[in-house]
Amino acid sequence: MIGEQPLAGIAIAEIGGEVATRYCARLFAQLGAEVWRAAGEDGSSDLYGAWLDQDKRVVATPEAALAALDASAAGRKLVICGQTPARIAAAEALVGARGVPVLAISWFDPRGPYAEWRANDPIIQAMCGLSFSFGPVDGPPTLPQGCETQIVAGVTAFNAGLAALISERIPRRIESSIFEAALCFTEPGAVGAVAFGWEARRLGVNRYSPTCPNNIYRTADGHVGVTALTYPQWSALTGLIGRPELASDPRFISSLHRLAIADEVDAILAAELARQPTAHWVAGGDRLHVPITPATPPRELPSYPHWQGRGSFAPVRAGEAAQGPTLPFRFTFEGETRPRPRGGPAGPLEGVRVADFSMGWAGPLGARYLADLGADVLKVESSAKPDWWRGIDGVPVGGGGDLSLLEQPRNFMCVNRNKRGLDLDLSDPADLAIARRVVAASDVVIDNQGPGVMEKLGLAAPDQRRLNPAVISIAMPPFGRGGPLSGLRAYGSTVEQASGMPFVNGRAEWPPTQQHVAYGDPVAGLYAAAAALVGLYGRERLGGADIELCQVECLFQVGSAGLIAEHAAQAPYPRSGNRRPEMAPSCVVAGAGGPDVWLALAIDSDAAWRALAAAIGRPDLADDPALASLAGRKAREDEIEAAIAAWAAAHDPRTAAEQLQAAGVAASAVIPTHELFPDPHLQDCGYWALQFRAYIDDHFTPEAPFRYDGARPPVVRPAPTIGEHTEEVLAELGIVRERAEA
Repeated sequence: MIGEQPLAGIAIAEIGGEVATRYCARLFAQLGAEVWRAAGEDGSSDLYGAWLDQDKRVVATPEAALAALDASAAGRKLVICGQTPARIAAAEALVGARGVPVLAISWFDPRGPYAEWRANDPIIQAMCGLSFSFGPVDGPPTLPQGCETQIVAGVTAFNAGLAALISERIPRRIESSIFEAALCFTEPGAVGAVAFGWEARRLGVNRYSPTCPNNIYRTADGHVGVTALTYPQWSALTGLIGRPELASDPRFISSLHRLAIADEVDAILAAELARQPTAHWVAGGDRLHVPITPATPPRELPSYPHWQGRGSFAPVRAGEAAQGPTLPFRFTFEGETRPRPRGGPAGPLEGVRVADFSMGWAGPLGARYLADLGADVLKVESSAKPDWWRGIDGVPVGGGGDLSLLEQPRNFMCVNRNKRGLDLDLSDPADLAIARRVVAASDVVIDNQGPGVMEKLGLAAPDQRRLNPAVISIAMPPFGRGGPLSGLRAYGSTVEQASGMPFVNGRAEWPPTQQHVAYGDPVAGLYAAAAALVGLYGRERLGGADIELCQVECLFQVGSAGLIAEHAAQAPYPRSGNRRPEMAPSCVVAGAGGPDVWLALAIDSDAAWRALAAAIGRPDLADDPALASLAGRKAREDEIEAAIAAWAAAHDPRTAAEQLQAAGVAASAVIPTHELFPDPHLQDCGYWALQFRAYIDDHFTPEAPFRYDGARPPVVRPAPTIGEHTEEVLAELGIVRERAEA
């Protein structure tokens, strides 16, 4: 638990639900709220359940949890419930006329055709576009292990719930869907597909466009994760491995060139990296600014010096050796107090100003969530050094450079809508002085710059505190501040490589396996928004805050199920591809209607097994007593999957999924990213917003994955063009911009 308990004064009753609901409530409990959990039928006492319930008070029934909530003197109260429609309805009936707001976490928005569908983590992974591109070229696509989508949904719901409790305009009902929360990984690709006609493809294990190398390799004593996107990184890497001639070879000149010959690139790196220990390569990458990280199995992470020194893990239960991840935040409250935001029609954060110095994906996504909640987010970049997610590297400011190209990338628009844009060149003293005045006038400052950048600019947290004693400063170092890994350069891929998760996902014969080109980025963005909200809630009592958010530790949260299981066993997690220890069958099989169409299903109960056997015309399987239990089905997975494959081969996967869902089976077609925009459920639920913007006219961006009293937060403006609102904002702040004489 955080020592200062920034969420003291909040009381929670947690009723029903699975991992997403329990994890959402866990965040409240760990940050100082009183949480009463109704154990009910979900009261698992295994290690993972114990971790999910740390710092909660577990009571026997929902009625007992609500009675404790009634008796609490807390000034803010909330009921968290989920995840099926029946459970949510039952919880809301129990809450009745108490006047306590309800946070309902569901698998799907109840307004669309999937409202009554059964789901679990592998099915959501198949539906959200994450799995289609993960795996060998010829398939099948791969379903990640653990409870990843539920953890992501839990922090998304936490953000929606805490934001509501901050303001004076508290909604009666808050809704958040796991399916929509999981789209954080793929929404930029989906809007890009609409604009440019892109289609998702599987490029192979640890192969993701546009980055090569982006892989995990054996060393003399372990593994390292290596990412080299830019030419300077590739050039430095070739020198580090003793092959400098590769830097000038035109076949390797760009990342996309290297991706086209990725087998050759990987063979070269594998041979060279195996010659030296991990520490040698990590030190070299640190020295040369190449993203290279130790890739450490989960069972070794708690004792790895960097993470041990940070206190990144702690015992799951007192007196037991098994350890689980602690929170990824480090809060230091030391500034002036300010009242909590009162909120307004624009959202619970109306009246809050955010200075967004971040670039790329992680920081901008975090700031976008704050903008969705009504904050005035000021995105600071410049035409001299634009956000690199605008997609153009080194476009000249003068001399005929076409700056309109900077206004085309849809991924930039996806994570920067609802913000205002300032053109401030921080290498110019006059503009840097203006940036400091923006900080002085802001409630929150967020950055994900590389190590030392904000310090050199005089804009690090201590500088911000001198400018604004009540400011909430959020820095997002990939490996945290301090410790032997703190200076490492990183991308979202590096964060995944360092997280232990690649040792859990994939098949045993594969190398440690990544599931995304930049998995760590959207996850860190969600936690950055959470950090800001915790700071805003706690500032009234504890003052302004310096918040350090470690991006790798965010993925410890997402991969917590596998990390805890492997550390407890002190043995490698069973890497079994699409099969899962707690489900049988869990598989992906080819469907009819195309060369790369697939059906995923995951059986998580004996009842669902019987329904599956009947639906595929194999009642003999349901009648076989040896298959009535999970253990029995695990022993005969090959036979069962062959029967499923034979049935699926004659069916279109979408039609097959509808049939299986109607029978009570969690199933879905494996959806590629380019099919997310026309998805009928997302269309019916209004997930995609149409916007109009200079240079490109109309385009689509995602809406927020939560609702207040039935309505999504408004999308009020498209992503800014460079400097679009500079003069407007400076006039509001009373700042006169001095211009150099011609």
